[in-house]
Amino acid sequence: METKTKLSASLMCADLLNLERDIRILERNGVDYLHVDIMDSTFVPNLTFGPDMVNAIRSITDLPLDIHLLMEHPRLIVRSMDICEGDIVSIHSECKESIMENAAFIKQKSARFGLALNPDTTIEEVHKYLPYVDVILLMLIVPGFAGSMMIHGMMEKVRETRLYLDTHKFHNIEISVDGSVSCERAKHMRQLGASIFVGGTAGIFRKDSSLDETVPSFFGYIR
Repeated sequence: METKTKLSASLMCADLLNLERDIRILERNGVDYLHVDIMDSTFVPNLTFGPDMVNAIRSITDLPLDIHLLMEHPRLIVRSMDICEGDIVSIHSECKESIMENAAFIKQKSARFGLALNPDTTIEEVHKYLPYVDVILLMLIVPGFAGSMMIHGMMEKVRETRLYLDTHKFHNIEISVDGSVSCERAKHMRQLGASIFVGGTAGIFRKDSSLDETVPSFFGYIR
C-alpha cells in the first residue's frame, strides 16, 4: 500500500507577528503537521522557537506537531515540551547525547521518533538506530536558516535512502524532506520515496501568493 503523502508547514517561515492567523489558514487548508524548529545557536548558528512556544502553539490547535530539534543536547528541551500522540519529534543523529535515551522518552509519549540527518550524513551511518525510528528527516540544505538553496545531489540521496530502507526491510520508516522543497521538487521526491514534505519559503510561504493559494497548489503536486 502506498504511503499517504503529508505536508508539514514550517512555522519559522510564517508571519511571526500573526502566527495564530497563519495557523488558522493552514488548518483550513488541511495541512497535516505544523513543523517547529528548535535551535540552540551551537549545533546551528541560529535561534528560533523554544519549548514555551511549542506549548503555546499546542494550546491553540489540534494539528499534530512536527518538532525538529537542531541541538547538540536535546534532552532537557524534549522533556520541557507537551508532546502528544501523533506528533513527530526528530533529533539529529549528529547530536552529542544518547539517541536511544531520547528515542525511548519520545516513544513513551506515544509520539513518532524522527532521526534527522545532515546533508553529509548517510543512512548507513545510522543503521543501528533504524529499528527504533519512525521517520528519517533528510536535510537538503545546510540547516539553520530558511531560504537556503538545496545542495547538489540531495535528490539522489532521497532515492538512495528509500532503497536502503526497503532493502533492509524498514519499509515502515517514512522519509521526510526539509529545505528548499518547492512544489516541483516535492513531486519528484515523492516519486523517489519521500512522503512528508516540509513546506517553507520555496513551497508555501511565498511572497507572491497567499497561503490559501499555495497550500492547495502544493497538495496538487504531491497527491
